[in-house]
Amino acid sequence: MCGRFVLTATPEELEALFGYLDGEAFPPRYNIAPTQPIAIVRMWSGARRFTLVRWGLIPAWVEDPKKLSLLINARAEGILDKAAFRGAMRYRRCLVPASGFYEWRRMPGSNSGKTRQPFWLRPRDGRPIAFAGLW
Repeated sequence: MCGRFVLTATPEELEALFGYLDGEAFPPRYNIAPTQPIAIVRMWSGARRFTLVRWGLIPAWVEDPKKLSLLINARAEGILDKAAFRGAMRYRRCLVPASGFYEWRRMPGSNSGKTRQPFWLRPRDGRPIAFAGLW
C-alpha cells in the first residue's frame, strides 16, 4: 500500500461495488495517513462487512504495543516469510477502498534530491479501487 490515500466515494458507491451488508456514513477524506481510521471491507460470519479500523498492524506476538511502531505496509514478495504478517495473511485479509493515492518522487537538483513532489494517481473513470489489506 502507499503512504497516503484518498477516499471520496460515497457510501452508496462503495456498498454497490463491494456488496457488504452494513455500512456507516462517513465524510470524504483527501489525505488519509498511517495511524488514522480507515474503512475496510472484510469477511465476517460468512458475509462481507464494512468497518472502520486504525491503519496499522500490531502482530499477535507483541506483548507491549507501545514499544513497537505500527506496521503500515507489507511487500507482497516477502509477506509470507515474515512472522509479523503470517497469521493475518492466513486468516484476516480485507479490502481497503480508495478513490486514489499519492506517490512521491524526489525532485532532481533541489536540496540534493531531498525535496519530494506528490503525484495524485486515480482511475481515469473516477470509480473507486481497493488495496489488498490485512487486519
